[in-house]
Amino acid sequence: MTAALRRTATVLVLGTLLVLAGCERPPVDVVQRGYRGTGMDEIYNPRTVDALAAKNVLPPDTPPVPAAGPTAGQVFQNVKVLNDLSVGEFSRLMVSITAWVAPQQGCTYCHQGDNMASDALYTKVVARRMLQMTQHINADWKSHVVDTGVTCYTCHRGNPVPANTWTRAPAQTPAYAGNKAGQNTPAPAIGLTSLPYDPFTPFLDQAENIRVVGGTALQTGNRRSIKQAEWTYSLMVHMSQSLGVNCTYCHNSRSFADWQASSPPRATGWYGIRMVRDLNEQFLNPLASVFPPARLGPGGDSQKVNCATCHQGAYKPLYGASMLPNHPELAKIRAVVASASAPLAAAASSAPAAGLSAELLFAVGSPALTDEAQKALAPLIDALKADATAKVTLSGFHSATGDPAQNEELAKQRALAVRAAIETAGIAGDRIVLDKPQTAEANVAGEDPRARRVDVMVMK
Repeated sequence: MTAALRRTATVLVLGTLLVLAGCERPPVDVVQRGYRGTGMDEIYNPRTVDALAAKNVLPPDTPPVPAAGPTAGQVFQNVKVLNDLSVGEFSRLMVSITAWVAPQQGCTYCHQGDNMASDALYTKVVARRMLQMTQHINADWKSHVVDTGVTCYTCHRGNPVPANTWTRAPAQTPAYAGNKAGQNTPAPAIGLTSLPYDPFTPFLDQAENIRVVGGTALQTGNRRSIKQAEWTYSLMVHMSQSLGVNCTYCHNSRSFADWQASSPPRATGWYGIRMVRDLNEQFLNPLASVFPPARLGPGGDSQKVNCATCHQGAYKPLYGASMLPNHPELAKIRAVVASASAPLAAAASSAPAAGLSAELLFAVGSPALTDEAQKALAPLIDALKADATAKVTLSGFHSATGDPAQNEELAKQRALAVRAAIETAGIAGDRIVLDKPQTAEANVAGEDPRARRVDVMVMK
């Protein structure tokens, strides 16, 4: 073989490898999200899923403590957030936050020496504001986080600074070939594409219009351009990459623009975009004056959040596992702090029922309560009996696959079975609220047992 032929063969081999580098190495798992033949499939790589699963395991946590004794605001100085917790509850939360955010640095990451009341370190001022932001998310943005909610660990995962934040991109210097218009600078946050590399400023900080579909078939009256659409595509690539899904997770492949034909997660994503805007505007942008210069972006703005900050490659942060039952204070759910002289048992029994929850699983095709479901329901019934002002919400879920009408009816029957069990225990029917049946996400293996469930939440 001549030298020229060898060079040609080498180029062909390298070219083939580059092409194949963009493909998934089999085997892969496919989850059908729409009618057969429509191409609405989610494709998962088991190797990637296994790696992500290991990163989305709940961390160990300290057990709850009784809400008894003096409050943190009465004992400690300069406690401006969660000062209504008992000293034991407050101290336990601080231990948990240290493990979630600064396990290597410890308490000194936010506190200066022995003076715990000092605000000399900027990290303490930021941490206080982040606690308020966490409560705001859990209490006021249930349209996105539902009752699963978030904690400090959701974003930090043991890192003092979350791994996925962003700041405004610096203005591009016009190249010799002209202005690149904010494009052709591939960035990891947008999948290394040549699309606009900062879709976050217009869409997740400001409130520019994301939907750019023209209102007319012809150019007449249609001021939407392909360049505008590329900004939208850039944000969609980021969202897809952040959640580890493709377009069919939210959209119908036959009509991307049609809301009526879209999957339920599209509405959840709509609220998520607005939640992120709210957090950036209300909590993170104002911290620019608090952060040191090294923590600011090239434009002098503070680090902000996007979809990847919480999701980190998973369609639900921590794959939907909730840490709030162990930390209801982060959702503005409070127990009554008993006096120091009250027995601990009395303090525990004085706590309101609000915040208690259970997940009741059902057998395939059956609306009958299992023994395990009845056992899980029993503590909530006891709590409802102890607090006559509390109510309970029942949310029936069904699979994303199969006949939607039959699935919805089965989810309804399961919720009614739970209601009947609660009423049989002596709880009045007007204290039981039934939510509309909801579609559960299809998991990476196809059918998810958690899709056959009723979520039960005690609330005020």
